[in-house]
Amino acid sequence: MKKAICLAFALLSLGSVQAAQDPQAVFNRSCGMCHNGQLPTAPKKGDAAAWTPRLAAGMDTLVKHVTEGFNAMPARGLCMDCSAEDYKAVITWMSK
Repeated sequence: MKKAICLAFALLSLGSVQAAQDPQAVFNRSCGMCHNGQLPTAPKKGDAAAWTPRLAAGMDTLVKHVTEGFNAMPARGLCMDCSAEDYKAVITWMSK
């Protein structure tokens, strides 16, 4: 019975997955070198005009681009320990 309760708790907690890492820390460590303006094709943090068309493609598409690499962006965006939730949090933080 205890195993069933533990399993149920584990499954329920999976539904509330959140970013494990601070978006600003991830940005500073992995994203900033390109998204601070050094790479002209990478949208800068807070540049609404650059982020609007990208956000219109949908968060799933953006996370896929980060995970697989897209144009000049390397696979995983140089954050090898980021989860999909971490990527979503960083994208949201960068686009504001």
